[in-house]
Amino acid sequence: MKSRVPPRCNGMTRILALGSAFLFLMWAAACEREGFESLELPPLDPQVVQDQDDMTWDDYQPIPDINWADPSLKPERGFRLAVVAIDFPDQPFVITMPEGSDPFGNPQIDPIDRKGVAQFYADFFMTPSEINNGQTINGYWMEQSRGKFGITEVEVFGPYRMPKPLWAYGLNEWGQHEYTPDGSRADGRMEPDCDSIWAEDVGMDVQELRQRYDGILRIYAGYDETGVWQEFGEMKFATKDDIPPEWGNPNPDMPRWVPTRYVEWTSWLAGAQQWGLSSMRQGENSGTITHEIAHLAFRLPDLNNNPYVEPYRRVAAGTWDMMDRGCFNGPGGPHVRWVVPPTHGAAMPAGLMLKNRLEIDFLSEDDVLTVNREGLAQSGLVVAKVTARAVEPVPGSFAGIVVRLDGDDPQDRTPHEDPVINPLSSGVPIYNAYSVEVVQRIGYDSFTPDDGVLLAKFRDALRGSNAGPNAFNSYIWVIDANPGDMNMVDFVRPPADTVMRTIADYRQLNNALFHAGLNSGSAYEWQDPYNSLHFYVIDLERDSRGIRTYTLGVRSLDGSGPQARDVALTGPGEGSVSRANTPFTFTLTNTGTGTATDPALHPQGATAFLNSDIYRLSVSVEGEGWSAQIQNALAAVEFGQSESVPVYVSRESGATPTATIVVTATSESDPSKTAVATLQVS
Repeated sequence: MKSRVPPRCNGMTRILALGSAFLFLMWAAACEREGFESLELPPLDPQVVQDQDDMTWDDYQPIPDINWADPSLKPERGFRLAVVAIDFPDQPFVITMPEGSDPFGNPQIDPIDRKGVAQFYADFFMTPSEINNGQTINGYWMEQSRGKFGITEVEVFGPYRMPKPLWAYGLNEWGQHEYTPDGSRADGRMEPDCDSIWAEDVGMDVQELRQRYDGILRIYAGYDETGVWQEFGEMKFATKDDIPPEWGNPNPDMPRWVPTRYVEWTSWLAGAQQWGLSSMRQGENSGTITHEIAHLAFRLPDLNNNPYVEPYRRVAAGTWDMMDRGCFNGPGGPHVRWVVPPTHGAAMPAGLMLKNRLEIDFLSEDDVLTVNREGLAQSGLVVAKVTARAVEPVPGSFAGIVVRLDGDDPQDRTPHEDPVINPLSSGVPIYNAYSVEVVQRIGYDSFTPDDGVLLAKFRDALRGSNAGPNAFNSYIWVIDANPGDMNMVDFVRPPADTVMRTIADYRQLNNALFHAGLNSGSAYEWQDPYNSLHFYVIDLERDSRGIRTYTLGVRSLDGSGPQARDVALTGPGEGSVSRANTPFTFTLTNTGTGTATDPALHPQGATAFLNSDIYRLSVSVEGEGWSAQIQNALAAVEFGQSESVPVYVSRESGATPTATIVVTATSESDPSKTAVATLQVS
C-alpha cells in the first residue's frame, strides 16, 4: 500500500504499530521542524497486504509465551500416526538423489540414505529442527486446539518397493488413464499395494493393521501432482507442443502431454505423478498433510473452488482457512509447492476459522459471544472485544462473535444472484449465521496476508453445494472488505506472456479483512440490508505482547431496542495551534439510559454487552487555510460513561488568524440524537 505520509515521514506506519502517543507527538514535531504545516493523519490500523509470493521465513512471528511445537507438551486427545515410505521401479525417493539433480530441481538438501527415508519424513513433520524451521504438524494442531489435540505417537515403516512404476498409479485420474507408455490402462490406486507389502512385512492382516492407527501417512517417492501440474506445465511450456522429450511420455509415439485436473494439459512427467488425497497418500513435496489430518480426524470437508475454469466462481474462504487454499500458505506462495523437502508454499497452513473451531470443539460456547438477528432488533446493538484467534482471548474479550440468522425461513434472505453473471456471487443463499473474528500474523497465521477483522457467513451443515455452474462446497463464505479484482500477475508463460490471477483465484481475498479507523485502505463497517445487520470495527488496542484486540459492534437495521438513546459532546473551548496536527481533546458522553432486556432474546448471556451505543463522528472547519482531522469515525460508549475524542488541527501559511472547529457525534441507534461541540483556535 502506498503511504499517504510525506516521504520524509514514511516511518509513521511502523511507529503507529507501537501504539505510542509519545512517539506520535515526536513524529509530528519532527515533521514541523522539516517545514510541513499540514499533514494527513496516518491510519490507526493500516491495511498492509503482503502477497504470498513475497513471503519468506523471516515473516514468521512466534506465539508469545509458548511454543506449541514443543514435543514435551501433551495434548488432551492424541492421534496415532503410521509413516510408511514407498518407492517405485522407475522413481527413487527424491530425497536420496544428489542435491538439485532431478528434473524438478530437487532435492534442496544433501541426500539421505534410502533406509532412512521413513524416519527422515517422520522427523520432518513431527520434530522441530533446522530443516523444518521448527514447525511441525503436531505444532499446528496444538496451536489451533490450545493443547486439546495433537500427534502423540508416530511409527515408521519401510521403505518398500512397489510392484508397478509410478505412472501406473499416477495416471489413474483426470482423464489420464490411456496415456501410459505401454498401452495399458492405469486404474489402480497405490494404497492397496502399499498396505499389502507393509502388512506382509509386519506379519499382520491388512485391515487389522489399518485399524491400529488413526492415520496412515503413505509417503511415496516423487511428487503430488497438485504441486507440479501448473509449474511444470503451462508455466514452463508455452504450449503442449513445446514439451521436450525429457518431460514427455517415455514412449515417443505417445503425446508428451496429459490432461490434468483444472486445465486442458500438463507435461506427461508432471501428470504421471499421483494427486494427493485425504487418505494421506502424499508425495515428497506435499505440505498439505495437516489439511488431510483434518479430513481424517474431524471429517472437515474441503472448501476449495476451481479458479481456472469459466464461468469463474469466487473462492469461499481463500487464504484465511486451512480447509480452503489457506492450506497453501507458506514462504514463496503457491507456485513453490514443488520443493523437496516441503519447506515452502504449503509449509505453514492458515489457522481454522471460527466455524471450524466451533465445529470440532476447539472452542466452547463460552469462548464466543452468540446473539440472534431477531434478538438484536429488540435488545439493541451489541459491543464486545475480540482477540486474535492465534492466542487465548485476553481477559474481558472473546474468540469471536456469532450472529445467528434466526427467524422464519429462509434464514439467509440474500437474493440469489446468478454466478454466471456475477462471479463474486455466493450462489444459493444457504447460510445460517455470521462469524466475526480477528486474524493477526503470528504463529501459523504468520503467512496470512494481513492483520485485521475477518467477517464471514457460515452454514450449520458442513456440506452443501452453492449450485450453478462450477459449483462447490462453500459452508463458509468470507465477506470481502475490498471486493473485485486485485489485478495481480499470476505467472509469466514463456516466452513473455503475462497471465493474471483469475477473479476466482484464492489470493483475490488477500485484502478481505476489515480495519479500524479512517484511511486504513480498507473498510471499517459493512451492511447486509437483506439480513438487516450492520457490522462495525470500532477500535483496536494492543497489549504489551503486541496482541491485537478489536472492539466490534453489531446492530439490527430493524430496531434499536428499548434503551433511551442520547449523546453529549464537549470541547476545550479555545486553543492555539503551534505545530502541524496540534491535538485537542473532546469528550463524548453517552447520556442515554440503559434498560433491562429479556435474556432469552439471545442464546447466551449477552446482557453485559448491550450497554453501549455506537456514535459516528465527523469534523469540519470554518476558516480559510485551516484543517482538522480525526483518525476514527466511530466510538462506542457505555451508558453514563465518557470517551475522549482526539482532534488534530493544522494551519497553512496565509490562513485566517482564527478558525472554528466543529465536531459532530451522532447515535447509530437513533440518528436523531446528535451533539455538536466547537473549538475556537488561533
